[in-house]
Amino acid sequence: MNIELKGVALEMRSAPGLFSPAHPDRGTLAMLSRVEFYPGQRVMDLGCGWGLAGVYAALVCGAENVVMTDLDPRAAALARRNARKNGAEGVRVYTGDALEAVPDRAFDRILLNPPYQTDFAVAKRLILKSFNRLEIGGKLFMVTKRRTWYFNKLKSVFGGAHVREADGYFVFEAERRARQYAQK
Repeated sequence: MNIELKGVALEMRSAPGLFSPAHPDRGTLAMLSRVEFYPGQRVMDLGCGWGLAGVYAALVCGAENVVMTDLDPRAAALARRNARKNGAEGVRVYTGDALEAVPDRAFDRILLNPPYQTDFAVAKRLILKSFNRLEIGGKLFMVTKRRTWYFNKLKSVFGGAHVREADGYFVFEAERRARQYAQK
């Protein structure tokens, strides 16, 4: 598929059985509409799927500054292929459970489209682990269809969050301002 994001043309491929196999996920597009990337920022696409957000970030921030990770080996392999196809060969793509497979720390941006149709335990773990991998001043951008639980969780961990609606989704932006969680 050919996709244009903020003036950047991407040629991406997905596959049956992966999340959003036929077109870009509207939630991911809503999230990306709210994130500003700059050259040199260190970015993680957490749960990258076939790599749309991470490949776009790599083309703006520099491929050497972007890490993508997914639990599904097929998704991670396709993310690698999409990165190469779009000239972002230096992206590192890890296969594994959330951040367990990623040795990198000190990110400026973490992008997350959690599996919000499941119980909240998965999202809670991803939010907590994301906090610990962000630099002070780094931001977690997350998109969901639900607002209240996610806002409250981000508030308890980060001390607050900005929430904007975009195309029927809630896009959260939470900044790490301290070394410890806001509330224990």
